[in-house]
Amino acid sequence: MEPEGPPNNTLESPTLEEAYRRVRWGTSRYKTVIVVGRCRVDYDGRASSKLEPGERILLIKPDGSALVHRPRDYAPVNWQPPGSLFRTKLEKGRLLVRIFRRKENEVIEVRFSDIALVAVLDLRDTGAFHLYASEKDMQQAILVEPSLIEKGFRPITTERPVEPGFIDILGVDSENTLTVVEIKRNAATREAVLQLQKYIDVLKTEEGRKIRGILVAPELARGAQKLLASLRLEFKQLSPQRCAQVLKRLKETPLTDFFGM
Repeated sequence: MEPEGPPNNTLESPTLEEAYRRVRWGTSRYKTVIVVGRCRVDYDGRASSKLEPGERILLIKPDGSALVHRPRDYAPVNWQPPGSLFRTKLEKGRLLVRIFRRKENEVIEVRFSDIALVAVLDLRDTGAFHLYASEKDMQQAILVEPSLIEKGFRPITTERPVEPGFIDILGVDSENTLTVVEIKRNAATREAVLQLQKYIDVLKTEEGRKIRGILVAPELARGAQKLLASLRLEFKQLSPQRCAQVLKRLKETPLTDFFGM
């Protein structure tokens, strides 16, 4: 007979019968269920695999996803996506957790012989997730919206190879002055300023014309401002968050907007 109300959150070293009742209760009520113990894992579907007995973690989420983790590595060794169905039963001295995807006809069977811990948790998470842009994303955002640098800026190319490395963005300003843009995701240091100057020195030799240098970053590190001014280079404050917003807006823009429909 299953418990009427919610069981204790965690059972340490439960019997297989206790673990069976706890896991079944949790999965039937769309809780987060964690089972730690010695198990073997069999998968059958688009391919097939067998994982010999070992100590592992089974994580079942309220959305119907399930993951089997080994003690090492961040990625699960077996997993099923949201919407999976669960069946729990005792068989031949083992606790069987069967995870099934009806549409794809895929099944994972996890058979526990010994269980160290079972946890049934009623987790709540309403926090927004903010992923801030990388330097590559910042580069892409500037290409999408060049006015992030300044009004009238026009990118010409990216990753231009020069002897010290690669120029992030090479473009021209509103007066057609060749402009080197060096992007940093974090506070720009003196080393970043010197890196920008090296690019400009090489281009001056190659191009024989006036060249601007703009260092783009959320802020300048201590000592960078003085060096930047002495080399007559410029700084444009731009945060990864702002660039992430530009890219997000781009993804949300309907394709018809680009064709004026």
